[in-house]
Amino acid sequence: MTAYLLDVDTGIDDALALAYLAALPDTEFVSVTATPGNVDADQVARNTLALLELCGRPGVEVAIGARRPLSIPLLTTPETHGPQGIGHAVLPEPSGQVSERDAVDLWIEHARSRPGELTALITAPLTNFALALRKEPALPDLLANVVIMGGCFYYQGNTTPTAEWNTHVDPHAAKEVYAAYRGRPFDKLPIVCSLDTTERMEMHPEHVRQLAEAAGAVVPELVLPNQPEGQRSTSDNVLVRHLSDALRFYFEFHRLYDQGYLAHVHDFFAAGVAAGTLEYSARPATVDVETASPLLVGTTVADFRGLWGVPPNARVVSGNNPAQAFSELVSAVGDLAARVG
Repeated sequence: MTAYLLDVDTGIDDALALAYLAALPDTEFVSVTATPGNVDADQVARNTLALLELCGRPGVEVAIGARRPLSIPLLTTPETHGPQGIGHAVLPEPSGQVSERDAVDLWIEHARSRPGELTALITAPLTNFALALRKEPALPDLLANVVIMGGCFYYQGNTTPTAEWNTHVDPHAAKEVYAAYRGRPFDKLPIVCSLDTTERMEMHPEHVRQLAEAAGAVVPELVLPNQPEGQRSTSDNVLVRHLSDALRFYFEFHRLYDQGYLAHVHDFFAAGVAAGTLEYSARPATVDVETASPLLVGTTVADFRGLWGVPPNARVVSGNNPAQAFSELVSAVGDLAARVG
């Protein structure tokens, strides 16, 4: 059993990551917290509650922490993830309620009560995690593992020419988080899934079709580039229908920006790294984040060669296996969709 603290900004690819973890038989969601990013924090929390319930995981405590980045105004991305963050999908109203507790306090409380047991997965800007580290500097020692989706190194950014979205939303938080890991033991350093490898996770219409087949859906799920934009799924499987509607929006967005009719499912890959189910390799590096330059704000820089003379503070993923990852995704989420209908 792997017990998770998750921090998300749900988000189409966050939704796929949550569905994937929910599909694994040995997953315990200790709590899921909401950071503003793709949408505002309140919408993130509602999306997360609804999605967990769709995936057969009701009763998970979902809490909100920060409602804006540490030092700069909040920027959201409806053009990428849709006005509610889930593309064309319209999630049912969740029966559960957002927790009244503070996300940062929850992380610290759980980490203290279960030292060395919890895996942290952060697929959002690092705002809540930075605030938690301010209040409990021992958090890196208390957590079993930390996996972060964010940054880009030898790779073009997806928000500015040099900056990845999560880091660009709150660069000051990211800078604090990486600084907090300087001098930590190697096995405690965060595993960083950057665009260098997450953009190799290209989900295509064929994967959606395979997912519906694996779920036992009667109606073939055909999300095709020649169909009208915004066409809604008619799948007889509820989870397939919602994921398909979300992914269609993501396909359309990527095509609009000349990347093809596909979706980069960054957060699913990070979830698989956290779960230990996806193949990857990683290299130690000293990571820092630019916060002052208007031209380069949000840029992540990795020193792999020790040129700064500063100990590594991260393990940056350098290789992965997309074919294995999508085979695993189709099998696991297809089985979950079959179980929940």
